[in-house]
Amino acid sequence: MSWPPAVDELVLDLRGAALPGEPPPDTSDTDRLRQVLDAAVAYVQRVKAGVVDFGDAGLGTDLPAPDADLRLGTLRLAGRWHTRRRSPDALIQMADFGASRVPSVDADIERLLRIGRYSPPVIA
Repeated sequence: MSWPPAVDELVLDLRGAALPGEPPPDTSDTDRLRQVLDAAVAYVQRVKAGVVDFGDAGLGTDLPAPDADLRLGTLRLAGRWHTRRRSPDALIQMADFGASRVPSVDADIERLLRIGRYSPPVIA
């Protein structure tokens, strides 16, 4: 697998993210999707520097290459940021249920990326 993920992969992942009865997410603005994907890739590379070989230094290392979990986690993080822009106040209005709070972290994404409380222990 090549790194980083492409915008086409993000569009494909977002199209499957709609709940039953919801309209599919707008994936027509590829410039906006590219912007959030680039930010997610930069974030993952910064957080995983020294743990994963992203191939950007051009040096052969013993570090593992990005795996499927890291790739999917990056796509889901970008998708979350893309969707999150619709609720800047961290609240979402639902006609039947009123307002609901949008959580600031997603445990599934943290598990895929092995960040936050799911990061492996580090000895300094």
